[in-house]
Order: sequence, then structure tokens, then C-alpha cells
Amino acid sequence: MDKKNLTAPCGLDCFNCPTYKDNITKVPLFLKLLFSIMVKVPLKELPCNGCRDEKGNCKFAKDKHCLTWDCAQDKGVTYCYECVDFPCKMLMPTKKGAHYPHNMKMYNLCRMKLIGVDKWTEEAAEIRKHYFEGKFYVGKGPVLKNDNS
Repeated sequence: MDKKNLTAPCGLDCFNCPTYKDNITKVPLFLKLLFSIMVKVPLKELPCNGCRDEKGNCKFAKDKHCLTWDCAQDKGVTYCYECVDFPCKMLMPTKKGAHYPHNMKMYNLCRMKLIGVDKWTEEAAEIRKHYFEGKFYVGKGPVLKNDNS
């Protein structure tokens, strides 16, 4: 699996996404149905090939196309952190986006810039787990039940 190719310009880790074509078979049917309803995408259309293979066509985007993808293409960058305008408004976290992986983008991009994309891919699954399963503590961030920190 080419994890670099399966990382969107915005920093989302397609290779860990439950809707990625190689991962969706592991997701229980009731969760697929729930997600399908939530994002208003028919169940049979949920599997995704990853942002780069889809060339910015995103079934989850408002207009079915990702403007962040277009911006990265226009600016000639592989990842948004390489852009002279990083960070920009398109990456701004939002309270209403908290149940999507959108708010992980900035953290992911900063880690990618700091430690490199290869090392970041090794920790991306743990980042996602903390994001979706961690309990938030002010001044501490997300903590998993089994964390000793």
C-alpha cells in the first residue's frame, strides 16, 4: 500500500479511512448504513479509491468536488503544508466538523512538516484513534482509556 499516495493534500489519511475501498469490507453493515445516511451517499457508492485516485472528486464534499484539492493542484504542492499560504481558511477547524476527520487535518499537516510524511504515516492510525475515541481534557488533549498519561 502506497500510503503517500493515499494521503490527501489536506492531510487526511485515506489509508485509514473506513470508507477507503480496502477498509470498507471490515466495517459492520449497521455502521455503513448509519454513515451512508449521515453523509447522504448511497451505501453502494460509499467505497472510495482515495483522494488522489479520485482526483479531487469527493462524494462527501458539498458540491462533490474538493476545493482544497483544486487549490493544491493550482499551487503545485503535494501537501498543503508545502504552500506559502499554509495554514489557510480551508483548513480551519470547526466545531460542526468535529464528527468528521476534518479537524485532524491541521495536526496531521503539522506533524508531516515536522517529522516527514513517511514517519507520520506510521503514527496516523494512532492519531485517528485518539481523535475519535479519546476523551478530551483541557490542557491535555485526547486521552484513551488505556493511556497512562
